[in-house]
Amino acid sequence: MLRIAIAAIVLGSMSSLPAHSWGKTGHRVTGEIAQSYLSDEAQAKVSEILGVEDLAEASTWPDFMRSNETEYWRRTANPWHYVTVPKGERYPDVEIPEWGDAATALASFRETLLSDTATQEDKALALRFAVHIIGDLHQPLHAGNGEDRGGNTYTVTFFDKMTNLHSVWDSDLIDHEQLSYTEMSTWLGRTITPDEVATWSVTDPSVWINESTAIRDTIYPEERDLRWGYVYDHRAIYRQRLKQAGVRIAAYLNETFDSTETDD
Repeated sequence: MLRIAIAAIVLGSMSSLPAHSWGKTGHRVTGEIAQSYLSDEAQAKVSEILGVEDLAEASTWPDFMRSNETEYWRRTANPWHYVTVPKGERYPDVEIPEWGDAATALASFRETLLSDTATQEDKALALRFAVHIIGDLHQPLHAGNGEDRGGNTYTVTFFDKMTNLHSVWDSDLIDHEQLSYTEMSTWLGRTITPDEVATWSVTDPSVWINESTAIRDTIYPEERDLRWGYVYDHRAIYRQRLKQAGVRIAAYLNETFDSTETDD
């Protein structure tokens, strides 16, 4: 009975842990791709806010800080990495929780970036979060269905490693390629066509979220022992989401910062 009680406590504590997003490599890939599509005005603003820090480096900061013990990072900011959209629904039609979600946080951080009174520190935080959130919203399981914590409780094995579906999409599929973020961003970046940039440069988060939910509902495997077949079936999908996220980070920042130039 004691072992059962201890196991229940451990499982309960695990279920309260926050879900992570694209792993370090995935986020850095999106930031590196975005860097090459920034307008001159946006690039100047990014440099003004972050100094020598580029978007690839900035992209992982919100995940790095999630283990910080302060109330802000442990509780307040925790819901800003995902949205919840039940199967069959679309994001604009769902009820937003009172504590917000990734999309509402992104809108708030945009206001900070446009503010004349926000501090340099506040703008740096807002910019890092904006880059990170846009990446998150392109990971299909960050638009969770509300039933399994974005796949965190959907256990699978990936080449004999015990894990969960969320982790497979965050990092396992990407890390399986054994590429650095610069290698992957270079390989993916050179496949992006001008027509794709034009088509993908949508800055409405609802569009990204609804794309993710549509993909999400197709990636739950019938067999939970994931091997090469699962990789082959989904490689093109996660690679496209990384590319789209990079293009859209740039589009979002271009729209945000170019508007400040126009307003001046």
